Amino acid sequence: VETLNEQYNKLHFISAICSSILARFFVTCASVSPHTHTHTLSHDVKGESRVVSTGAGGWSPLISDKYQWLEVDLGRRTKITAVATQGRYGSSDWLMAYLLMFSDTGHNWRQHRQEDSLGAFPGNSNADTVVHYKLEQPVIARYLRLIPLDWNPTGKIGLRLEIYGCRYTSEVANFDGSSSLVYRLVVRPVWTATEIISLKFKTLKNSGTLLHAEKQRDHSLTLVLEKGRLLLYHQQGVSSSSGGQLLVSLGSLLDDQHWHHVKLERLSTHLNLTVDKSTRQIHIPAELSHWDIQQLSLGAVQSHGLQKPILSNRNFHGCLENLFYNNLNLIELAKNNNPQGNVTFSCAEPVLVAVTFTDSQSFLQLPGLMSWSSGVVSVALQFRTWNKAGLLLTFDLPQLDSTVWLYLSEARLRLQISKGGKATLELSAGRSNHNLAQPLSIWTKSVNLLISFFNSQLFFGGCPAQESSQECRNPFTGFQGCMRHLTLDNQPVNLIKVQHRQLGNYRNLQIDMCGIIDRCSPSHCEHGGLCTQSWSTFHCNCSNSGYRGATCHSSTYEQSCEAYKHKGNASGHYYIDVDGSGPVKPQLIYCNMTEDRAWMVIQHNNTELTRVHLSPETNQDAPHFEYASDEEQLAAIISQSEHCEQELTYHCRKSRLLNTPEGAPFSWWVGGPGPGQIQTYWGGAEPGSQQCACGLQDNCLDSNHYCNCDADYDQWANDSGLLTHKETLPVRSLVLGDIHRPGSEAAYRVGPLHCHGDKNFWNAAFFDKETSYLHFPTFHGELNADISFLFKTTSSSGVFVENLGIKDFIRIELSSSSEVIFSFDVGNGPLQVRVETSVPLNDNRWHSVRAERNVKEASLRIDEFPASIQEAPAEGHIHLQLNSQLFIGGTASRQKGFLGCIRSLQLNGVTLDLEERAKITPGVQSGCPGHCSSYGSLCQNQGHCIEKSNGFSCDCAHSAYTGAFCHKEVSAIFKSTTSITYILQEPYELSRNSSAWPSSIYSDMTLRGENISLSFRTSQSPALLLYVNSFFREYLALLINKHGDKDVFALFDWSNAILQPPFLFGPYLNLLMFSETLDGVGKSFCSTSVSVFFPVCPESDELDAELDGLASLGFTGCLSAVRFNAISPLKAALLHPDSAVIVTGPLVQSSCGSSAPANPYAAETTHSLSDEPGSVDPGQPLVNAVRSDSALIGGNAIHLSRNNNSQKCVIIYNNNSPKMSYWQRCS
Repeated sequence: VETLNEQYNKLHFISAICSSILARFFVTCASVSPHTHTHTLSHDVKGESRVVSTGAGGWSPLISDKYQWLEVDLGRRTKITAVATQGRYGSSDWLMAYLLMFSDTGHNWRQHRQEDSLGAFPGNSNADTVVHYKLEQPVIARYLRLIPLDWNPTGKIGLRLEIYGCRYTSEVANFDGSSSLVYRLVVRPVWTATEIISLKFKTLKNSGTLLHAEKQRDHSLTLVLEKGRLLLYHQQGVSSSSGGQLLVSLGSLLDDQHWHHVKLERLSTHLNLTVDKSTRQIHIPAELSHWDIQQLSLGAVQSHGLQKPILSNRNFHGCLENLFYNNLNLIELAKNNNPQGNVTFSCAEPVLVAVTFTDSQSFLQLPGLMSWSSGVVSVALQFRTWNKAGLLLTFDLPQLDSTVWLYLSEARLRLQISKGGKATLELSAGRSNHNLAQPLSIWTKSVNLLISFFNSQLFFGGCPAQESSQECRNPFTGFQGCMRHLTLDNQPVNLIKVQHRQLGNYRNLQIDMCGIIDRCSPSHCEHGGLCTQSWSTFHCNCSNSGYRGATCHSSTYEQSCEAYKHKGNASGHYYIDVDGSGPVKPQLIYCNMTEDRAWMVIQHNNTELTRVHLSPETNQDAPHFEYASDEEQLAAIISQSEHCEQELTYHCRKSRLLNTPEGAPFSWWVGGPGPGQIQTYWGGAEPGSQQCACGLQDNCLDSNHYCNCDADYDQWANDSGLLTHKETLPVRSLVLGDIHRPGSEAAYRVGPLHCHGDKNFWNAAFFDKETSYLHFPTFHGELNADISFLFKTTSSSGVFVENLGIKDFIRIELSSSSEVIFSFDVGNGPLQVRVETSVPLNDNRWHSVRAERNVKEASLRIDEFPASIQEAPAEGHIHLQLNSQLFIGGTASRQKGFLGCIRSLQLNGVTLDLEERAKITPGVQSGCPGHCSSYGSLCQNQGHCIEKSNGFSCDCAHSAYTGAFCHKEVSAIFKSTTSITYILQEPYELSRNSSAWPSSIYSDMTLRGENISLSFRTSQSPALLLYVNSFFREYLALLINKHGDKDVFALFDWSNAILQPPFLFGPYLNLLMFSETLDGVGKSFCSTSVSVFFPVCPESDELDAELDGLASLGFTGCLSAVRFNAISPLKAALLHPDSAVIVTGPLVQSSCGSSAPANPYAAETTHSLSDEPGSVDPGQPLVNAVRSDSALIGGNAIHLSRNNNSQKCVIIYNNNSPKMSYWQRCS
């Protein structure tokens, strides 16, 4: 075995005979084989020891089972850096896996775990090869114990062992709870940018004051141990009666009588507190930026002020080691002075033997007492656990034919005595059921039972597995945790005898140690998820965090308004998580979905036009703008958006703005990332130009100036425009200077920040060869890795992503036309997660893939199909270690390459720029067109999908609706005198019309069938809804009329015959009658015409007297979404007034046709952050938007159409009563 470092001494220990003494160090073991032989030690010229074997040798116990061990006493505390193992010489005996334990005293052992918290170490595969393991962190200990876990199945346990390390020296002080050390700085050291206090401590007490640092101006920092956790407090004021401000809490289970390292480091703006391997950063107030420490108290608070101690009357009881303030060794200094109290400079090590119940099958069986000192027997114990349930103790009372159970249930201690299967006594103690969040992880006070007439066996933690055993029955779960201070009749139980099988019986116990592990320190729960744990695992509560998954790693929300839009969501408030699983928190943002854009609107504290008020203290007005988004959120939004803009307006009267480009500006604004930079241009101009928009367009009021306001006229003017350069946004403050002269007046407005486009969402590459791929730097996702992307292909297989390590790897591939496989290996062997879909994935449509791997599980989700989840091993490697390049669209071997498009590829929230890399890679094209096949169904109500390079848009020209998806009804309020007439021309004239707009909306005038639809809301009856006529003296009218005590629809056709339900007139129409009053909403379809009138018919001799009388009443109410074939008369009247529309009377656009409020900020709700099944879809908008094709709520709809055989059909829908829905087929 080669030397790790020439500075280290190599210490060899091979147990030839367990009682032998090798170079002053002792080797002991549980048992030894008579076939072991002696080894000798020789030294080479470098002073390193070398083992020379003489015949078969090594350690081999008499019995090969999991209860054997080999223990090495190094004589003093040593810095151990590595171990090496080898099989027994000339035999078939070797270890395949083992545990390592360390101790300072030979008791209270501590299991050494690898970086992945893996306890088992790999051993040998034969008797000759040396397997070397370097400890990632050196261990300081005097004793080492090796426990075999697995060995050659054709041989026995066999071992030769070497230990590498070097001498360790330290300064130690022991505190007995009444002692302390005080260090006063007589001469203030030179100020440095960094100050450090570091120490090690060990204790059995869970509370006590470790350190108290007093500063000038009565500031102090106090480091205390409370319930096994380390807390840092800040106090201010000599008469402070409060307990101080808690700055940070870190660590747990620190009362285990093992050494724990603590470092408190002050940097310029923050403190770093480190406990063992965990570090927390604390931003500190300005008064703590310079410590100016005057006095350090150790072990207790020795204060010259009147501050209340954090822990009253709780001094530290334990040992401190290597206490340094910067480079000063305070314990060494204390040796030369007189410490207060009983401080000694060696560590007292109390011997306290604990026992660990490792799993639900563990138990400890002790014999009952045949005689006792008094009439009762006492049984006492202490325990600690993470579990809220488990059996602590059970025994029989033969005299009473009863059984006693002492157990935990819901974190409460309960005692039950049962006879014949019925409980005769039940008692409980401990915390209430309302406080179950805090587990019993601290040592409980002693639990005592006083028992009369007692001579039966005692079973702790559980029962033996033998079903035939009648001595022990456990109706509860087994106990997992630690016990200590076990006493019978006030006499301690000798657990070392139990360990040597000299007393009682046991199974699956670790004796002389407490193996409790805090799996939440450090916590694997991300993004503020709350970590809780049991003995064997941990759980993350992600409620109200905005994230989901086993470790709260994946965001619940989309990363942009663009992503929400392409899920079919309308305008509204949404939570946006700009970096997905990254550190930036979700934020509530208003998304304005237009036909061709998805705008993110970020508000600030003053978007209104604001009059400038001059302060007597200053000649300037400097408003500052606070945005609803955090700084990192703003920066991420601006960076990933394709375009951002912000309105900047200045109204002025004798108030100059920017002066001339040669002169100093009177006013400016500050914008850009971070604190921002001074900008001397105005909206609509270029950065650095010191101009306004009019200067760029050469149309300012005064040609000698480049801003209207710089003309300095005694009349109101303004300079306004959009700021569009992202590097200067957002506007953070204004400085308005020329406002103090007599007669000067001014007002300003800084609008919200608007951004659209998502560069990440549309970033795509097309792979047209199986051998082509893109490569990127190694993916670093050691503990948490999430990969998401979209793909479309016509191929049935191919690799999407692959990254390799020496042994580890990660890969996502399309294995067949309907299956995706996510495979990986973190050192525990390859694992696969598969999702098979019920639809083909090679249909050349976009499909989403999301894979995640963390320390608890791996998951894979395709589109909206159920996710597949694979749990990680309970004990195993957890770090994913990769070192090759990351391959996209192929593999390093160029096998199983992917053919098709990959888009929006993100790894742990970071988007890979596929387009830029594709530009320089043969066989790969930048971008990927063709989105309507996937998103075209989002266009509603006859909207047409239009392809764009980055996405799509819905063309609503042929729809009666508007909006991003042609989903918003165009509605208006009608008075009785209001009407709209749309004049059409003859078909042959229309065909010669080259005008862009009306020809575009009725380009097909050769139709032999027609559709007319409208929605209405009214309480008027009778009323005319629609009238259509033609040059051929044909017409059709749709009315609401009285039929007895009912309101009915009445249709007039071109034969002037009124159609009154429920009668059938002619072979064309079957009209159905509503059975309730029509005060609601409806739709109707009619036949062809040249002129469309609604809702008042023109005076005509064609109408009979009855119809003319009804028509003269007009219509009062709401009409919406009126459509005749491809023509939308109401939409044209409201949105295209230059079209062939005649409006008579008042016409007011309204939202009366929809339940959505006109104000997009009104009637808001909030997303639920819960990711529980059945919760609200995170894609649901926060306004009450209509999410279906149905335009109105709680009303009626009628559908009338005619086909090319002049047949008529009617559909009548009543949304208020589902039973009132009819479909009458054509005759």
